[in-house]
Formats: sequence, C-alpha cells, structure tokens
Amino acid sequence: MLRREWGGACVITARGDYDTDSITPLATALRNAITTYPKVVLDASGVTFADSAFLNLLVLTHRAGAFRLVSPSPQVRRICEITGLDTLLEIHPTVEDAALS
Repeated sequence: MLRREWGGACVITARGDYDTDSITPLATALRNAITTYPKVVLDASGVTFADSAFLNLLVLTHRAGAFRLVSPSPQVRRICEITGLDTLLEIHPTVEDAALS
C-alpha cells in the first residue's frame, strides 16, 4: 500500500487481496487520511481480491468524508456493480480526475 498527496488530497494505492484477515492496514490508513485531509482517493486498480470487509470499508470511508474510488480492478468493479455500491461511490478513471473533482 502506498500513500501520497496529490492536489491537496490523500491518495492511497491498494494492491493485492483484501479480506477480513488483511483489511486492517488499509482500514487504518483510510481512517487516518479521512480525518486529516479534505479528500481521500483510493486507487483500487491493483486490488486482486476483495470481500465484504473491503466493501464495508468503502462504505464507512464514504460516510466519514469526501471519498473517491479510482480505477477499480475488474474484480472490485464487479462486486461494486453487483451490490449497487457503484451508484453510491464516486468512481473516477484517474487519480488526477478524482483529486481535482
């Protein structure tokens, strides 16, 4: 997981699998970012697996502040579509687009 600043937003890049056993570092990073920055961007292009723990984290982060999801991997995009989360979240094609919107 990488963390950087872009246009005043905190950008977190997630890679790999996220489930109940592995979600804690990402959850901590998003929670810290959402309380510190006016906008948080999660680049999910490198997420290879995500379960309900990941989806729950997206919803909680969305409710906590200005949150953008960027370039979700096919797996993440599919579960967002199946659950309807794609209609709730702001999903952007690029970090630049998300950070500046």
